[in-house]
Amino acid sequence: MRCEMKLKNSLGGHMAVSMVQRLSSISISPQHLLQEVLPKVTSTVRECHVPQLFREPYIHSGYRPVHQEWKYYAFSLFQQHNEVLNVWTHLVAALVLLTRFRAFLATASPFPTVYGLPLCVFIVACVTYLSCSVLAHLFQSRSELAHYSFYFLDYVGVGAYQYGSALAHYYYCTDPGWYQLVRPYFLPAAALLGWLSCMGCCFSKMHYQRPYPFRRKVCQVVPSFLAYVLDISPIVHRIATCWSAGCADEAIRYHALQILLFLVASCFFSYPFPEMYFPGSCDIVGHGHQIFHAFLALCTLTQLEAVLLDYGSRQDMFVARGGEDTVYVSCLTFALLILCSGSSALCLRAIVKHRLRKRGL
Repeated sequence: MRCEMKLKNSLGGHMAVSMVQRLSSISISPQHLLQEVLPKVTSTVRECHVPQLFREPYIHSGYRPVHQEWKYYAFSLFQQHNEVLNVWTHLVAALVLLTRFRAFLATASPFPTVYGLPLCVFIVACVTYLSCSVLAHLFQSRSELAHYSFYFLDYVGVGAYQYGSALAHYYYCTDPGWYQLVRPYFLPAAALLGWLSCMGCCFSKMHYQRPYPFRRKVCQVVPSFLAYVLDISPIVHRIATCWSAGCADEAIRYHALQILLFLVASCFFSYPFPEMYFPGSCDIVGHGHQIFHAFLALCTLTQLEAVLLDYGSRQDMFVARGGEDTVYVSCLTFALLILCSGSSALCLRAIVKHRLRKRGL
């Protein structure tokens, strides 16, 4: 009897262990499933382990290794590396912008009148530049060709945003006196400078090698600076006129703030602060390009608020100017600018691809 009891207890024990093992295997199966779906996270590397093209001044670590699978760079959105905040700042800004615009549409839809078209183009331009920036910083580390290709895409977005801003400022934010002064050339010049800005950035990226000389920054910044001066000129005129007259226009505060935020962002774009003074200490969080992204995102969201306020309060001024055909042409010019900038970027990409092929890359 004792032997039978021991046998039964032994069998019961084995069955219990077997059940526990089965339950354990069931409980960890989702983890195994995730491991099959998600790529293995490759550790970031130091600057000496990536080609010279990918190295940033004073940033010593946090680089993603090159030549990984595309899904590795896609899922690096959730990994700690020196580009991740550059991605998230503009990704969050794009989502906030779309959410704000959706809320605005619920109370004051711009459709179907021609009055809302420039506003829609402005929103598309903002989303375009933010999305292109996200893609550039997320995927540029895969290879040298990918690096050039995605940054060229980023520069197409920059040109689009410049023209979209000019379009919104021209139709919603310009005072009548300034409008009459700049009407013949403002939007054509804005489109041309948007294309030149894209080309200047693409050419300087393609032509100059790291470590970049100062003239590369000049080639990159001068066309963008001229485009910004033109685009923001109606706003500067309006702020000066309003302040001299002692007006209390709520939109003016947002316009003034967007200029201030842009100037701060430009400083961080032009100068490697603070990483220059703390080499290796700002690799993941806190280097200048991340701060530039954050201030530029805030500038765009502030600009959106100013444009929406002007859209709601200055419709009579827009109607008095007339010329619906001109509005359609101005908005179609945005598509033409995208086409020209994209075609130019593809041509330069083909040159880069040929050079890399000759080098065996």
